[in-house]
Formats: sequence, structure tokens, C-alpha cells
Amino acid sequence: DIAHKTEAGGVRLRLGHAQAVRQAFDEVLASQQRALALRPHHAEALKHAASTLCESGRIAEGFAFYERLAAYAPVRERPIMSPHKLLHDAEQRAYLAEQTGQTADCEMLLHRGDGGRVAGAAINPDPEGAISRRWISSNPQIVVIDDFLTPNAFEKLRRFCLDSRVWERSYDGGYLGALPEQGFACPLLAQVAEELRSVYPGILADHPLHYLWGFKYDSNHSGIALHADKAAVNVNFWLTPDEANLDPQSGGLVVWDAAAPQDWDFRRYNGDTQACRDFLQRKGAKPVTIPYRCNRAVIFDSDLFHETDAIRFKDGYLNRRINITLLYGRRTAENR
Repeated sequence: DIAHKTEAGGVRLRLGHAQAVRQAFDEVLASQQRALALRPHHAEALKHAASTLCESGRIAEGFAFYERLAAYAPVRERPIMSPHKLLHDAEQRAYLAEQTGQTADCEMLLHRGDGGRVAGAAINPDPEGAISRRWISSNPQIVVIDDFLTPNAFEKLRRFCLDSRVWERSYDGGYLGALPEQGFACPLLAQVAEELRSVYPGILADHPLHYLWGFKYDSNHSGIALHADKAAVNVNFWLTPDEANLDPQSGGLVVWDAAAPQDWDFRRYNGDTQACRDFLQRKGAKPVTIPYRCNRAVIFDSDLFHETDAIRFKDGYLNRRINITLLYGRRTAENR
């Protein structure tokens, strides 16, 4: 039977490719482990080991290397102290003092809240694969998921973001970033990243975790400018209560129905806002606006241009808009 032989041959090819990928990851990891045996605190080796483990599907192990990197840094590089970072840090110190009854004056000290895994699921299920089916049939590929995290996971992750002094990267748009190598790679986020691939296999089964970050925003600034990302699939979700948002029709995400050209390099599609806008205008692209909702996730093709919608949130530390982004897979022509 020719059809049967063709299908069997395809299965063998896929298995062979998967085995080759695993072997390549094992070889890279072995090299990194040798480097770490000689220099256990080597920052680049720790970061590459973390990334390699995550992309080989060993996310929890990868996050453990990110945590080693954050803990081993003997002197943390002092972040740029922009006005919005100074304001955030003052608000956070006051919040932590109120919570603990203690002051935390050392700006360089890594402090983290409880980011441990939760018992049971962290992500609500996708009954009968409905969301994965929506993804396959959508054009452009965008799906919106409400009640994304389970209640226990949501409360614990939000508390971790409030309690943890990991918001070190300052951006001109008025927001701060938390990166895995700077203390953001908590076990609960590893649990979320793992469950995403199992709950939404029709979206993420072929795409390993590439990277992740958190952003926290000032209510009086603009957010992230127009760009695309170096990945296959973006997972973006929000953690601030809805009552903090002064405009329920905005505050979320704008995703355009046009993808970054494959011949553009990262600096252009991720950093040249004017070139991105000129391209969208030439294409006659249309925006898809997803309003902000607490515990809402937006999953979309990473090649699609996107930007933060207008932000109008209440002042105050607990009202700051928080979002977390996980990138899966690599940006290649085959992902289109």
C-alpha cells in the first residue's frame, strides 16, 4: 500500500528529526556543563544552559539555571534610575514595609516573593480542544482566552510580581521589565510554561519555550511601541484587577493583521517603529484591538506587528498594569 508506506516514511523522518534535535541539544548542554564545571558562576554558560534546557523541553531544569544565574551575580548591575523606576521602587518599598513591617532600603538586594508551584493545575483546561481549533482556523492567528490561570495560580503569581524586587530593566515608554536571569524565573512560571504546551497542543506542541519576561507599567506613560517578536508564537497575559483600568475598552493589546517580512532583520521589525508603521500603511493592514481584562491571555503569531493599547490606569502600586509574555519557537519561514 503506497499511502501506508508514505505515511510510515513520514513518521520515520519526523522521529529521526526529533532524535537529531535532542542529540544536538544534549551536545550543546554537555559543552556548557563542562564550562560550568571549571567556572560554576560563569554568567554566559549559565544563561546558555538555561536557554538550551528550556528549548529542549526541560523547562523546570532551565529555570533552575536562571535562578543560579540570578543568585550568583556577585554585584548586580545598577539599573538606569529613570523617573518612573524611582517612583515604582518607592511605591514598592512602601508596600513591602506595610506587608512585612520592615523597611527594605538596599536597592541592589535581590528580594523575591513566594513563586513556588501550586498544587493541581495552573492553567484552566481547554474543553475538547476548542481554543486549539480556533487557532487553526483563525486568520490572522489570534485567540483570546479569559479565565486563563486557575484562581490559586493567579493569586500566587500576582503576589509574586508585587512582592519581588526584580523589576530592573527601565524602558523609555514608562514601563519596567523583569527578566528570567534577573530573578523572574520562578517555579510557578515554569509550571505555567509547561502546562501551556499540554493544554494547547494544537498551538504549541511543536514549539518549545524560547524566552519570557514580565512588564510593569506606569499609569501615565504609553507602553510598548509597534514591533514584532523573534519567535513563532506569543503568549501574553494580564494580572492587574479590572477596577484599576479606567477605560474598559482599551488598556490591552493591538495586533495588526500583517506579519513582518521574512527578509527584515530583528533590529528593523523589533526596533524601527517608523519602518513598521510605513509597512502597515503600504499593506493597508487593519488593527485587531483586544481590550484589557484581568486574567485574560492573548495568543498570537509572533510575526504579527503588535503594540500596547492606550493605557489609563489608576495611580498607586497595586493598580500598575502587569503583563507576562512567553515566547515559543523560533521565527522562521516555515512558521508562516
